[in-house]
Amino acid sequence: MTGSTPMTSTALAAALDDIDSVFNGFASPTESGCERCYLPEETAYLRTPYTRVPADLVRRFAFEGPGHFEDHAAVMRRLLPQTAHAMADGSLRGIGWSEHGLSRVDWWAWPPEQAAAVEAFVHAWWDDTLTTPEPPYPVPDVFETCATILDDLTPLLDRFRTQPVVEAHVVSCTRAWMFDLITDDSPFHWWHRGDDGVLVTALQSWLAAHAPACLRGQGEPDLAKKAELLALPYDDRWDHPNWTSASATN
Repeated sequence: MTGSTPMTSTALAAALDDIDSVFNGFASPTESGCERCYLPEETAYLRTPYTRVPADLVRRFAFEGPGHFEDHAAVMRRLLPQTAHAMADGSLRGIGWSEHGLSRVDWWAWPPEQAAAVEAFVHAWWDDTLTTPEPPYPVPDVFETCATILDDLTPLLDRFRTQPVVEAHVVSCTRAWMFDLITDDSPFHWWHRGDDGVLVTALQSWLAAHAPACLRGQGEPDLAKKAELLALPYDDRWDHPNWTSASATN
């Protein structure tokens, strides 16, 4: 974690209230879970509505593989109120280190009210992260988590706004992604869609077009030059005179 500032924006609070309301009382009635990984009394929480699940168990369930459950989607719905609040307040250990369970279920196919609540929460969480100087999780980790849940980068990239806090987060994301993007590799660990090329191209195009001015404004001229190079074909990128300059080789 990068900080301890609580996320309390009006939009995020409203999204959490909606999650609480829409998913109140959900359970996975016949859930048996993986008997090798979970004790019977632990799995029993998933079958029991209106009962708080211990925080450490929420974390284990939220990042567990679907094969560990009879009905993974029902488990995610059961956990959503607590999971969403923990994501927002920074207490859900595992963000950036494991694949989030919401990225492994087809929540878009849930009833419209449920799908809308999930989408609104992810957008609000990302917006709040962008406008918080020291959010609880590294911003690139939140970006990847949101992208894998939404299965889409565009709404996240569109939400980068021109203000000092957001511009600092553009720097942190560019730093985190550049090592991979400059060699046409994916910087994401948990994007398992089989379309890494599309992901890489989208990030490269956005950074090349929108990041350089922001990076220079944040005192990162060398990083800005590398962002501009992402617009070039691979061979042209590495033949560029930038790599022979003193700053590029240090």
